[in-house]
Formats: sequence, structure tokens, C-alpha cells
Amino acid sequence: MNRRGPLLLAMLLAFGAAIGGAMIGRTFINPPHPVESTLHQLLHDQLKLDRDQAARIEAIEQRFALRKTALEAELRADNADLASAIEAEHGYGPRVAAAVDQSHHAMGELQKATLEHVFAMRSVLRPDQAARFDAAVVKALTVPAR
Repeated sequence: MNRRGPLLLAMLLAFGAAIGGAMIGRTFINPPHPVESTLHQLLHDQLKLDRDQAARIEAIEQRFALRKTALEAELRADNADLASAIEAEHGYGPRVAAAVDQSHHAMGELQKATLEHVFAMRSVLRPDQAARFDAAVVKALTVPAR
């Protein structure tokens, strides 16, 4: 290796660590407020659910919590695989590309499960409640990023 080799390697490792840290921070440490949080607040604080609705939504929430926990664990494992690939390849090689694709797959599965959860909660609502719920969904999904 010439004299610049170790410096270049250190720069690539630092860049990879920065990207990985930013992804982890954005995903786990300071994530944006998910649509589901906004909707849960609306459901529990503003829509005046009757006892049956509240019980049905509680059951939906418990099922989703289990699924979400499993998907988040999968995503953390995928991020660890990505970190390992970055450490091994020191660049955007085939292992890194495959790890990114796998991570994106896990993120997509979490998004799909979240939407299924949102629609399951909506199915419990009366038409007047559903209209407010729908408006909150649209608003939450179209708020500009911070």
C-alpha cells in the first residue's frame, strides 16, 4: 500500500460508520412521529369510542405490537448485517448492496404491517369517526418533513 492507502481506508471506514450511525439514529433514536402515533392519539382522545370499539381496537393494537416488535428486530438484524458488509468491503460492493436491499425489504414489511394495522382500526369506526380518521391519515402522510 502506498502512503495514502491507510488514510483512504480510514476515510472510507469513517464514512461508512457515519452513514450507518445516521441510519440507526434516524430509525431508532429520533424517528419521525409515525402516522400510527397520530392516529392513536386521535382514536383515544378525540373520537369518543364506545366500549365495544375500544375493546376491539385494544385487541388490534396488541396483535400489532407483537408483529411490530418482530419486524423491528428483523430490521435491527439487517442493519447489523449491513454494518458487517461495510466493514468487510470498505465500499459499495455486492455484500453491501445485498444488505441494503434486505434492509429495505424489512422496512417495507414494517410499513405494510403498519398500514394493515391502520385499516384494521378504521374498520371498527362509525362513518363519522372514519371520516375524521381518514382526514388525520391524509394530514399525517402529507406533513412536510422536519
